[in-house]
Amino acid sequence: MTSNPGFTCACCGLNHPDLPMNYTAAAPAVWEQDFAEADGCLLSADQCVIAAQHYFVKGLIEIPVIGSDEVFSWGVWVSLSQESFSRVSELWDTPGREDEEPYFGWLTTDLPVYPTATFNLKTLVHTRPVGERFVIELEPTEHPLAVEQRTGIDLERVREIASAVLHAGDGE
Repeated sequence: MTSNPGFTCACCGLNHPDLPMNYTAAAPAVWEQDFAEADGCLLSADQCVIAAQHYFVKGLIEIPVIGSDEVFSWGVWVSLSQESFSRVSELWDTPGREDEEPYFGWLTTDLPVYPTATFNLKTLVHTRPVGERFVIELEPTEHPLAVEQRTGIDLERVREIASAVLHAGDGE
């Protein structure tokens, strides 16, 4: 296992002692704060419903880190059909739920560190054992995120992502 070497930020030049290996979105990109009090809306750490018509679950896009046994991950939201969301909810605390076939979904998280939009990429949502987040598998396209998921990234790419995420609100 590779020890976490920290990183020197390419944007500000500061040395940060820890190199984050996970970033997560708090809500689907389509969530608005006004929904928090609206009927038919729910946002929890793992599930989201908007207007009792749009259904989302949170999962992880896992990307192997080349040359180590570490995994970099994006905590993202995926939209599901009402039928799939109902099935996921029905099995939420059921041992053996990981034996379910994957559910089709659309990525509803925008990851601006990629040159092309990640919103609405096709996915498969794989259920894991109770207490573990879903694994999100991207359709094997040439989108840079899908390529990274298939082929992995090196630590330099993890550092690039860290610098970009750290300074995402700087107006760059």
